[in-house]
Amino acid sequence: MTYKVVVFDWDGTLVDSESHIVACISYAAEQLGLPSLSYDAKKNIIGLGMREALHSLYPELDESGIVKMREYYSSHFFAHSTTALDLFPGVCDTLETLKVRGIKLAVATGKSRNGLSKALVSSGLGGFFDIERCADETLSKPNPLMLREISDFYQRDASEMLMVGDTTYDMEMAARFGMPSVGVSYGVHEVADLIAHAPVKVIDALPDLLAMV
Repeated sequence: MTYKVVVFDWDGTLVDSESHIVACISYAAEQLGLPSLSYDAKKNIIGLGMREALHSLYPELDESGIVKMREYYSSHFFAHSTTALDLFPGVCDTLETLKVRGIKLAVATGKSRNGLSKALVSSGLGGFFDIERCADETLSKPNPLMLREISDFYQRDASEMLMVGDTTYDMEMAARFGMPSVGVSYGVHEVADLIAHAPVKVIDALPDLLAMV
């Protein structure tokens, strides 16, 4: 079918930010003297809201610890701005083609509003999206609230929308809302894990999406 709205995850789907996010978590944990965790453990929480991610990694942290870790994380994260060089291949051309076809574009992300707002400007992608929903202004994935809010914004049924993401959190969120999804194989979660949530398809490069919409 022809979808009217395509909703994109940000990190791991549009932007190749995995190693930077993992490095920022490592830095923040080191500053607080927290145990060192594996790369995979830190990678696998990408896509969750920051509070949910930190609770998952370090359940022993109290509220003040969460606040301090977020501060260290942010200071390290914003030392590097997201630029067009951080985008996965074909992102700009894919978004431009979808816009030309009249398809509405949105973002649903685990990033904070502050982080996404800065990245939208520095990456050059800000002009493509009508609405973005961030974990700190709604509920974190895999809760489907951010998709419901995007659906309400466009006045479109879930069946007319498509979620594109690289994590099981994206796939589960879409499934819980009754929205079709497409996984990308080049992000942080394994293809087999994405398939477990019954996406329409898993693609190997973002331009492959154009054959589906």
